[in-house]
Amino acid sequence: MNRLAESLSPYLLQHQTNPVDWFPWGDEAFELARSTDRPVFLSIGYAACHWCHVMERESFENTAIAKFLNDYFVCVKVDREERPDVDHVYMSAVQLMTGRGGWPMSVFLNHVRQPFYAGTYWPPTSRQGMPGFGQVLDAIAAAWNERRDEVNQHADQMNDAMIGLATGTSEVTSAIPDACLVDQAVDDLLDRFDDQEGGFGSAPKFPHATDLDLLLRRAAVSGDERLIHAAEWTLDKMACGGIHDHIGGGFARYSVDGRWLVPHFEKMLYDNALLAEVYVRAYQVTGNERHADVAKQTLDYLCREMVDDAGGFHCSEDADSEGIEGKYYVWTPDEVIQALGEVRGRRFCEVYDITSDGNFEGKSIAHLKFSVGNAELAAELAEDRERLRQVRDGRVHPSRDDKVITAWNSLAIKSLAIAGAVLNEPRYIEAAERSAKFVLSTMLQPNQRLLHAYRDGQPHLEGYVDDYAYTIAAFIALFEATGRARWIARATKLADTMLAHFEDSDRGGFYYSADVGEALIAKTKDWHDGSLISGNASAAHTLLQLSRLCDRDDFRLAAERTLTAGGEVLDKQAAACGGLISVLDLHHGQSEQWVLAVPDMQAMQLARTKFLKRFRPRATISWVVGESPESGPVVAINAGRGPIDGQTTLYRCMGHQCDPPLTNDALDRALQ
Repeated sequence: MNRLAESLSPYLLQHQTNPVDWFPWGDEAFELARSTDRPVFLSIGYAACHWCHVMERESFENTAIAKFLNDYFVCVKVDREERPDVDHVYMSAVQLMTGRGGWPMSVFLNHVRQPFYAGTYWPPTSRQGMPGFGQVLDAIAAAWNERRDEVNQHADQMNDAMIGLATGTSEVTSAIPDACLVDQAVDDLLDRFDDQEGGFGSAPKFPHATDLDLLLRRAAVSGDERLIHAAEWTLDKMACGGIHDHIGGGFARYSVDGRWLVPHFEKMLYDNALLAEVYVRAYQVTGNERHADVAKQTLDYLCREMVDDAGGFHCSEDADSEGIEGKYYVWTPDEVIQALGEVRGRRFCEVYDITSDGNFEGKSIAHLKFSVGNAELAAELAEDRERLRQVRDGRVHPSRDDKVITAWNSLAIKSLAIAGAVLNEPRYIEAAERSAKFVLSTMLQPNQRLLHAYRDGQPHLEGYVDDYAYTIAAFIALFEATGRARWIARATKLADTMLAHFEDSDRGGFYYSADVGEALIAKTKDWHDGSLISGNASAAHTLLQLSRLCDRDDFRLAAERTLTAGGEVLDKQAAACGGLISVLDLHHGQSEQWVLAVPDMQAMQLARTKFLKRFRPRATISWVVGESPESGPVVAINAGRGPIDGQTTLYRCMGHQCDPPLTNDALDRALQ
């Protein structure tokens, strides 16, 4: 056992028996590096990362390579999910040095934590144009011992570049970017749209949930059929492809090909939470039930497989089982026929393209060859999928990273709340509230600061800006789903904390780390969407929502400062900032207020699905439940509004003009 044996992280615990003398991130490792005059080898990954496992097997379990590492380096292992702040800083170094990024991340640091060389996966010996890890280590050790001045000069240059990248190098303008950037960003998405297979760009293909969300937001406002087609075509192609787990529900992280057929089999909580929400939004925009069905299958997977006993949602499931990528997920015709019988088994194989030749290393990934329009056949296939899921459940499962990350957990809460309300599935709302109560009871400290991670009964690590922003968004969604304004009261308290500890008071926008945490070599701001919406986009979006619900000018001004600070990024890199583009659209678009006043909670539940059936991305949605709503002053938009003559009443304003209160038939027409 090495020092990682004392960690809470499943990823670090995977490496506790490596012959490499690993240290966790911290002062002890760098003090040893100084005292022994060795450089630091920093390796960053996560538990569900397939290539992280490959590098571990090939190099970190290789006794010769481990001995060289131990003799010439101090080795530090980091779970990127536990320490996204460390990951953000050094990922920028990898991207600056190599032009790309990814995991496993491999970075060499000097004694003051500055990077001087970086890469991702290296094989143990050279192959396919890649240098061998052993060769890399030899060269780094030689450079450190023989050309130290050169190494430190390069580290200083890299450090300056990283600080410039993190803080921005140009003067901050005083104006919020123009609304025309929204149309330009959407047009750019359409230019990159693959009209044959869906998605954006070529292989490998990622779901790009924030880009799909942007298309649907603009489509909901404009009715532009081009946007609806691009979003629907992509969602349908993904839902039919192998990236979608047809047997058990949920989506893999990405497809290695351009047709969504062969996934990288790991399943991440954040992908599934975001995609479930996007499929619900597609249902709201189009009314097509197939999108609602995919959302429900995805959320059912999360609620069945990923819930922690404490109430939160686990991070991920691995791509590998029994050391083989995808083994848990693939099928042969004989296995299907044995489970379903001859007739239904052969039919299932025909529909889902399961053949004797296979489409993945001799076996088959289930995917739909054609859409199933017949209702009776669709019902029977659903029964068959459930039977195969039960059979598959008897296989050796992929390992699961069973820690709970506050930010990702809140994405699941938000998605469940939205789906539960829109699709009239109270069980999802119950799951969302249960998980939100876990956050309040376990992850929120008395000083109103969130903790970041939880595992095995132990919450730890100070929260980051996305922990706050995503949780605020989840609480707003819970208010819209339940009518309980206590969720808005909790959201405003978190927003106050976020403003106090994360905002850059000089330049605007939000730092990724709080002012109370560990000081790293660069203090980063998160502007770009990857698989997740950026921290700044989510913070600005939730602050705009709360400012309109609660009449809080300080929240509005902070959101506007964020858009101003992000102006250069939006101007030059809008394609990577779909989340921030959506905030810009919300800021510039005509604001709407939709307040539904109902006599009691029973009436609220009856009206909820009709009220939320359509996607209104520019609307501030609120509830008044009863003559004396619990909201008090926190939801200022509710002031003076209540059910008229005990009837459900809609108060609707567009811009600065309000309609008369609507009841009965007029209310029904307004909600169409």
